[in-house]
Amino acid sequence: MQDDTPKAFRQTPLLQISSYGFLAFWALIAAFPLVWILIMSFKLPIDAFAQSPLDVIVGSNTASKASALSTVDIILGGVFAYYAYQIPTKFYRTTLEYFVPNQNKNMGAFALILSYVFVLIGCALYLLPAISSLVNTILSVIPLVSLLAEPFIGYTLEHYYSVWVDNTFYIQFKNSLIVTVGVVTISLTVGTLAAYALSRTASNIAIWLLITALVFRALPHSVLVTGYLPFFIESKEILEPLWNMPIIGWLLGLFADVPPTLYGQPLAVIAVLVAINQPFTIWMLRSFFMNVPKELDEAARVDGCTHFQAFRKVILPVMWPGLITTGLFSFLLAYNDYLVTSLLLDNQNQTMVPAITAYFNRETTATDQVEAIAAATSITAPLFILVMLFQKQIVSGLTAGAVKG
Repeated sequence: MQDDTPKAFRQTPLLQISSYGFLAFWALIAAFPLVWILIMSFKLPIDAFAQSPLDVIVGSNTASKASALSTVDIILGGVFAYYAYQIPTKFYRTTLEYFVPNQNKNMGAFALILSYVFVLIGCALYLLPAISSLVNTILSVIPLVSLLAEPFIGYTLEHYYSVWVDNTFYIQFKNSLIVTVGVVTISLTVGTLAAYALSRTASNIAIWLLITALVFRALPHSVLVTGYLPFFIESKEILEPLWNMPIIGWLLGLFADVPPTLYGQPLAVIAVLVAINQPFTIWMLRSFFMNVPKELDEAARVDGCTHFQAFRKVILPVMWPGLITTGLFSFLLAYNDYLVTSLLLDNQNQTMVPAITAYFNRETTATDQVEAIAAATSITAPLFILVMLFQKQIVSGLTAGAVKG
């Protein structure tokens, strides 16, 4: 097959081997910690902390005391995971257009994704084990391939059950979800409006506002937390005059009878993380808006749209890759934050990252440490799901100038 790449861009064989070798080495180094703790989380402590890496992977003690997988189970699981990802990737748009009317696209997409998740969980819990058991039974009586049906890799789910059920880790997950959704929603709403306005103005004030925002973004997080902390602690006394005002007090009384104490509440963390994240969000979104031709605004205005209608109906649909990319960065900031959440939240409202750290900071047994590993592995699942769902938009957003200065 003839290579159509221009000669000036062709790499020498030595350069190709070096490039691919470096990428493979980097991928191995980057993925090893996550893969290793994933393996450990499914083993009993005696196998998880075994000296030999092979003993950790195989988990002979776990296989004898809990459950084990055969080669057939591993192959079928890999095939299931591959098609579970490929099916929505290839058939999502055609299925959505077939079953959902145009006027209900958003709700229809949500319902379609939710239905697929339930079907996927049902297949993983019931259909896949039944097929695997049937294939193992058939192959076990065939001499030449009976070894494929022999269980040899031990696993157990008891650590995940202990974390999520016995230790009520779902409460920390709920708190993380509240903080993350709040930060992403406020950051994108305010950042989109501000970035659009700054990208369409010719005033020098916009540049100074952006530079000022960048200075605040460069401040250490501890500085912002220290500045907000007195207000959060004394918020009940500071806000009490508002509750005593005739009209404002009546409106605020619809949400709370007395002024709240913000310290220890998710709202305090959301406010600080939005303050930290907002300058970055504005800078990033502004770079996207700068790449959108102003002629689109003018054409929408000529067709009778107001400024806001042109923004909502014409500009935002073009901006989806940028919004998703920026939203992902906001999500990562809030989801992975440790300093702000550990300082401003009490134990009842703690998020997942500080809760996992608490596992290792106390006197623990080997079982507690494996449970902490299982908890740490659990919190990576939403990140993988988001990247898999929005990978095309993320790549499109990054290549469209999201990381340009």
